[in-house]
Amino acid sequence: MSAGAIDQARAGRVRYDPRHMANRWVALAIVFVSRTSMGFQFQAVAAVAPLMVADLGLTWVQLGSLIGLYMLPGAVFALPGGVLGQRFGERRTVIASLALMVAGGLVTAGAHGFAAAVLGRLLAGIGAVLMNILLAKMVADWFAGRELSTAMGIMLTSWPVGLGIATATLGALATHASWRVAIVATSLVAALGLVLIAFVYRDPPGAVGGAGRAVELREHLGGRELGLASSAGFAWGCFNASLVAIIAFGPGLLMARGASLGDAGFVVSLAIWLSMLSVPVGGLLTDRLGRPDLLIVAGCLLAALIMMLLPTISHALLAFCLVGLAIGAPPGALMALLPKAVSSERLATALGIYYTTYYAVVTAVQLAAGGARDLFGTPTAPILLAALVMAATILGFAIFRLVEQTAPRAG
Repeated sequence: MSAGAIDQARAGRVRYDPRHMANRWVALAIVFVSRTSMGFQFQAVAAVAPLMVADLGLTWVQLGSLIGLYMLPGAVFALPGGVLGQRFGERRTVIASLALMVAGGLVTAGAHGFAAAVLGRLLAGIGAVLMNILLAKMVADWFAGRELSTAMGIMLTSWPVGLGIATATLGALATHASWRVAIVATSLVAALGLVLIAFVYRDPPGAVGGAGRAVELREHLGGRELGLASSAGFAWGCFNASLVAIIAFGPGLLMARGASLGDAGFVVSLAIWLSMLSVPVGGLLTDRLGRPDLLIVAGCLLAALIMMLLPTISHALLAFCLVGLAIGAPPGALMALLPKAVSSERLATALGIYYTTYYAVVTAVQLAAGGARDLFGTPTAPILLAALVMAATILGFAIFRLVEQTAPRAG
């Protein structure tokens, strides 16, 4: 047993047991499928946007609101989500979360106005937020001390997989059936995750934790940790919000050039598929080169430049492939910022602040992107906004380094 595994076990994550070897990869596969449903459901509204806007009589800012509302509950539920999981059990809470996603998708599909669609997206978003936090905890318990980074990387890939499948398929499904059928499909995928978690997944033996410990850690979170968590969350939120805006409003840009909804969705989805290759390679380069700061800054600047040029690049296929390749360098380094800077006993609570900030940023940017589309009346406006938001990732990163270097470390 390695020293790292011993340290993980002493930290109270889980008692290492060789019997985990066979079952942990099954558990990870179940988590992957369940978490894929989150990306699939999130992207559904953007994938069917033109049909949904026409049928419900929505403005583009309302459409942007429906996209962003899926993330909005994260600003409220990120902090207490871990406590709920510890009090009622992660597996039970994830089952309830997936049930909310199923119900929220069905309410959205049956909506005949903006208000009902808002209710459905909020219900689904609450479930997705709770599930997102607790699935990470479940993976950490299964892989404590053994290939945890690899497992987390695989888990994180489930989000773009869900986005990519939705972007590539739901537009065509909505065109041949209806946008309501496409939204119902997201509930079916969440229901699959629910069945897997309820009847196939098992908790790792020896997992420990408690609500009392979570409360204690939250009370002892200092100013330095708050600054680090919020700045890192802002940076990660800007990076992801920029990509989400490109995926959400990119099809509109291509349709303005004459592409069909299905073809536009497929082209935009290429950025997501390529990111599933470029992001792991970027993480590997970060570890090999040992220059995370350089990769974060250079990667974000390159991605922002390519996004800014999207409206002028005539070959759409090439343009979105370049986006998928350009966004590969920063994610691994960005995700490693907080764990490297915050002590392990404070990390869980710091991640609550991190995800609260992250969800708030993603929600705000989608609202702003929809507003820019309405205000300027052109599909180019949200794309240019996304480029600016990508560049703002560097601002959050710079603040993080400043707090890290100047704020005194808690004793």
